[in-house]
Amino acid sequence: MHAQTGPVSQTPASQADVLQAELRPGWRMADGRQMAALHLHLAPHWKTYWRAPGDAGIPPEFDWAGSQNLGSVKVHWPSPEVFDFQGMKTIGYRQDVVLPVEITPADPAQPVLLNAAVLLGVCNDICMPASLALSATLSQTGAPDPMIETALAETPLSAAEAGLSEVTCKVEEIEDGLRVTARLALPPATGPETVVMEPETPVWVSDAEVTRAGNALTAVADFVPPPGASYQLDPTQLRLTVLAEGHAMETTGCPVE
Repeated sequence: MHAQTGPVSQTPASQADVLQAELRPGWRMADGRQMAALHLHLAPHWKTYWRAPGDAGIPPEFDWAGSQNLGSVKVHWPSPEVFDFQGMKTIGYRQDVVLPVEITPADPAQPVLLNAAVLLGVCNDICMPASLALSATLSQTGAPDPMIETALAETPLSAAEAGLSEVTCKVEEIEDGLRVTARLALPPATGPETVVMEPETPVWVSDAEVTRAGNALTAVADFVPPPGASYQLDPTQLRLTVLAEGHAMETTGCPVE
């Protein structure tokens, strides 16, 4: 993993020096689901990564084993920042990071004991792996947490909210995989735009080459499986995220031309 920008450390940093974490228990919603959150506090200049971190990053991994009364879990991702370092892009967060965690209890009449084992990478002038073991009992009562509500409000806009009127994809075979060209009819954002393509089946995806002409945004990326492996893309499950300064849009599904 490549280094990130930031002031040079004089002594090696420990995890405790650069990262503090807690589970915020949140509140029980009217439909029985619980909204909690993973709250990370990073030291100045340190960063961690989004679910699709770019070529030089490590995506967070979550293990909820040992939890009680846990039916299902969905992590909501606030819009991340795009960081540039020596021509490479990484995508992530800095300072205070709140990742809302939506929980469906197995039995809505009972509280949830949430155990979270989290692996993530944190970077400044050096990068290091971080390991967290967190636990919280999620009460069936409690008022909405403003910090979690703010993070939920910072998730990417939907296609309709962003004014996306059409999206199509062209899929071509290349020597070692597939090349996907996504075309989006989307009003321009302020500043440079980054397009992230996330297929349902994990595979290496290159940084997309992005061009724009008026409301037409085009992104081209290569999808490359391990050597000797075959790969078939399901375009109906392809997630496209457009990131720009202070703006993000996310949509799933890209009809093939």
